[in-house]
Amino acid sequence: MQQRNSLKLYDGSSVAVIGGGPAGSFFTWFLLRYARESGINIHVDIFEPKNFNSEGQAGCNKCGGIVSGSLIQMLSGEGISMPPNVICRGIESYTLHLEHGQAVIETPIQDQGIASIFRGLGPRGQVEGEQFSFDNFLLELCKQKGANVIPDSLVGVEKADGRIKLKTKKSGEKYCDLIVGAIGLNVQAMEIFQSVCPSYFPPTVTRTHISEIYLGKEVVDKYFGNSMHVFLLNLPNIKFGALIPKGSYVTLVLLGKNITSKVVAGFLSSEAVKSCFPGDSIIPGIIHCECYPVINVRGGKSAFADRAVLIGDSASSKLYKNGLGAAYLTGKTAANTAFFHGISQKDFHKWYQPVCSDLDTDNGFGKIIFNMTSIIQKSSVLKNGMLAMVHQEQKNVGLKRPMSTMLWDTFTGSAPYASIFKRSLNPVFIIKYLWNIVKGNQ
Repeated sequence: MQQRNSLKLYDGSSVAVIGGGPAGSFFTWFLLRYARESGINIHVDIFEPKNFNSEGQAGCNKCGGIVSGSLIQMLSGEGISMPPNVICRGIESYTLHLEHGQAVIETPIQDQGIASIFRGLGPRGQVEGEQFSFDNFLLELCKQKGANVIPDSLVGVEKADGRIKLKTKKSGEKYCDLIVGAIGLNVQAMEIFQSVCPSYFPPTVTRTHISEIYLGKEVVDKYFGNSMHVFLLNLPNIKFGALIPKGSYVTLVLLGKNITSKVVAGFLSSEAVKSCFPGDSIIPGIIHCECYPVINVRGGKSAFADRAVLIGDSASSKLYKNGLGAAYLTGKTAANTAFFHGISQKDFHKWYQPVCSDLDTDNGFGKIIFNMTSIIQKSSVLKNGMLAMVHQEQKNVGLKRPMSTMLWDTFTGSAPYASIFKRSLNPVFIIKYLWNIVKGNQ
């Protein structure tokens, strides 16, 4: 039997997971699965102050709410199948909007569409309450594995007697053998973790925008259907804008650099956006929820120490897209490291850090891609060429669609940015794009 002061998990070990969002849930689910399969008893407490079965801010994790096809497949391979009542709408296509036209991009691979979800129960004051919470679904899976979910928040942590002593707002002091930070980008929580991870440097962030627009299911079906509307417009600060249909609501997501209310107003007043709504305008008073959350645009550094590790957004994520996929990767890898290798700083550096480094490296390619996209956004000539190429590809059923596939993967996060960047350098693709630039501007 392992000694209590050894840097290994043993039969009877106690683990505290701070945060019950996807990263914390994935870590917990995998750790308890590994323990059960090995016949070892590990006690896991998840500290989560939010009630994900609440509407509005009380249950919301401030996310656009898209699950990529690649993540759905990975979860299915693990034995986790999302129930139909968690999926608000299956997204089967993208409608790409530019200033001078639009094009519909169908999913490039059959059965690899994406899904729109609500992270909590839905917007506050929701008119039709048919939505169910994705985060609560994952948390319930952890409870079924034996996790104890405590509605409380961390206020302090320190190393004591060869273990971790944490102090919570309601429960007082508790001891554990490993503490896991699934704390998102909560500044106060990241500062608390620095007391046990002194080398930890938090991620770099930027401000975005999310709002929920109520239209009613019939209007959403008529004007949006199962298509997510994506906007590449030449507007200040905005790299990417999207309208995501979810049952009776449409979620507006704006990604870029320090989005403000003025930037949002400029986006909503553009002709390309207004044309998506009944009467070419957004009806005053139908925005039920809105927020300006920050997102990770550069991963944290040294997100671990002896008996402590940070996962998800507080460590490394996917630039602009598929943060849920990054939560899955970091949560599973941290659980695998802790159970099979150990809970020392050296163990996390050897077995966990490479996954974070791979995400950070891939995000470097993502920055190049979005810089290239910004150049295209500012040029009507280049955008007309893109639109012409997409139109041509969507007519060719069964043939390769390089531009359409690259755009789909960029918008959904279904493929690594490195793969998208490599495809963009293909000489055949470049020649076809140049030809469509000429053709599209005649």
